[in-house]
Amino acid sequence: MEIVVSGTRPTGVLHLGNYFGAVRNYVRMSEDPNYTCYFFIADYHSLTTHHQPAELTKLVKQTIATYLACGLDPKKVVIYIQSHLPQIPELYLLLNMLAYKGELEKVATFKEKIKMHSENINAGLMTYPVLMASDIIIHRAHKVPVGKDQEQHLEMTRNFAKRFNSRYDVDFFPEPVAYNFGSELIKVPGLDGSLKMSKSGAANNAVYLDDGDDEIRRKVMKAKTDGGPTEPNQVKPQEIKNIFELMDIVSAPDTIRHFNDAYNNCNIRYGDMKKQLAEDMIKCIAPFRQKINELLVNEDYLHKVVRKGGEAARESADKTISGVKKIMGLNYF
Repeated sequence: MEIVVSGTRPTGVLHLGNYFGAVRNYVRMSEDPNYTCYFFIADYHSLTTHHQPAELTKLVKQTIATYLACGLDPKKVVIYIQSHLPQIPELYLLLNMLAYKGELEKVATFKEKIKMHSENINAGLMTYPVLMASDIIIHRAHKVPVGKDQEQHLEMTRNFAKRFNSRYDVDFFPEPVAYNFGSELIKVPGLDGSLKMSKSGAANNAVYLDDGDDEIRRKVMKAKTDGGPTEPNQVKPQEIKNIFELMDIVSAPDTIRHFNDAYNNCNIRYGDMKKQLAEDMIKCIAPFRQKINELLVNEDYLHKVVRKGGEAARESADKTISGVKKIMGLNYF
């Protein structure tokens, strides 16, 4: 059986981009008997931006509830919290011996984060890809269902796996690949005209899986648009392309065709389009929101899920770290 691993940072409630970019694939892979799946809450990763402890606790619980609300079944997959596996930071330390400053400084997300957190350029930001690699190869994963924005990090994970195998002349770590059921990796755009829906973006950039109906309508109606096309079949500017891409995700095909034809014929009414998009988003999100709220009041169940998941994940991780230490000559007696 192939091993599948992926995780989500608990830096905010999950949004449509998280769901369609990654979590939906988690669920699909969890239903396939050919895969053994490990899905985690990446709480160590969130510490690079120094969340308040009480807020982090809240967000971790929300992420667990969201995983379950999206359809992950703890009877079929292993759901755990990253910090519950001491083997991960141990592997992270060992992989740092194989990582080079130059390659880490070139990572696009590192460059973005130091711009966003110029007052807090810590080592965790730079070595984020090394910790991510540890998260993945601690279970010797073959496939990783991730969003398009994580492709570079996954490429580095493959590099670290390959470098370890080459350095010690072994075939121990598989080189994991991004997997999206044969289609291109999905990157959900933001409502503010940006290329990516993000938890760290502008206030109206993302639609969250626990947003209320009125909040969704408010955000969508504020979505950035222009004055409309001035000639038939005009190329769509980025902000308009975003609206259509979001509609591609949540709306019916005939709805998309209607507004696309209206745009190409220069008679589109963006207000009507955004109203329709908002209602389609509400229809998509309402079941998630209801289930999340139901799960959040059952903390005993959430704790049981990650406790059992942690036990299974540690068993897998312990086999890997034991193998790594033996290969590296760290088992002396």
